[in-house]
Order: sequence, then structure tokens, then C-alpha cells
Amino acid sequence: MATDTAVSTAAAPTDTDSPIRLAVIVGSTRDGRFGPKVAEWFAGHATLRSDMTVDVVDLAETPLPMDLTHRPGPDDLAALEAVTPRLDAADAFAVVTPEYNHSYPASLKNAIDWHFTQWQAKPIGFVSYGGISGGLRAVEHLRPVFAEVHAVTVRDTVSFHNAHGLFEEDGRLTDSEGPDTAAGAMLNQLAWWARALRTARTTHPYGT
Repeated sequence: MATDTAVSTAAAPTDTDSPIRLAVIVGSTRDGRFGPKVAEWFAGHATLRSDMTVDVVDLAETPLPMDLTHRPGPDDLAALEAVTPRLDAADAFAVVTPEYNHSYPASLKNAIDWHFTQWQAKPIGFVSYGGISGGLRAVEHLRPVFAEVHAVTVRDTVSFHNAHGLFEEDGRLTDSEGPDTAAGAMLNQLAWWARALRTARTTHPYGT
């Protein structure tokens, strides 16, 4: 059950020529998680672009209440203040997710469900990791969830199969050619959709 009662924020700037504001969401909150290494690699690609600014939203560092309610208490609101304005400000999202039991983490579903208008009419790309499936089953479960909150998921993804064996201790990939190409393609799609949808939202506010 989605709710838009989290935090009310001012509208984001409407300059259609300004850089795309990309929020990279680290979905896993488990101890010993691998997600930050993957997120750092992807965010590094995005920061090289002149048409994007990057904000990494780590759900382990900004824990949201697990009891979803229409009437958040003071502690709930304080937790949401660390996340909701950043999602509001974003023009696009890249969700970094592992695959747990053929799907995605509860922490990620919780973050989605605490928000609604923050996702609307914005593009979302996926960076997944896992074992032999590379987290792709988690991505396929996320697509209809984001469709329900009126987000647009881009076609191309970045996926790391048997991810733990692909990264060096310093975060570099043992073979970066394929992932680099995939990241570039997905970022290009996110940039196109983000600019088009931001222009559309500016001209015709979504849902009105």
C-alpha cells in the first residue's frame, strides 16, 4: 500500500537544461552486504557525465520505519526526512539490488511503499547482482511494482553474475569492458527519459 503522507517538500527546480539529478539507491541493508561496492562503481560512471549529478541514497545508512502507517509519528518523520526530500529532488533513479530468494530485499520494497509521488513520471534503471542469475529475477519483480507507482523503467540493465568474483578489493572490476558498455547504455536511456519527463512534468504537471 503506497502512501504519499511521508514528507511534503517544495517542487524541484524546473530548468529543463540543468543537469539530470540521479539518485542511486542501495537496496540491501544486510550485514556484510556487497551492494555498496556495486553502487560505488556505478555512481563513479554517472559522475563522469557532464549532464548528471549523483546522490547515493543508502538505505542502510538512512533506515526507514518498517511499520508502514498513514500517520507517521515523530520518529518516523525524522527518518523519512533523511530520504524523502532526496527522492523528491531526483529526476531519475538507479536501483542497486541483490536477489534474495528469486526476488528483491524487503528494505527496498519498504522504501518504495513509503513513497508515491516521488516516483511518479520518472525513469528508473536497475543495477543487479547475485549468483548465476545476476539478480535479474529481482529486477523483473521490481518492474511491475514501479509501474504501479507510475514510474517508467528503462529496458537496459546492468547485471553482475557471480558478482563476488568480479570485483577486486579496491572496487575495480577484473574485466570491465562489458559492464562499462552496459552502464553507458543504461545511463544514456535514463538521461533521455529523465530530460523528456522533466520537461513534460514542467509543462503539464503529472496527474492533473
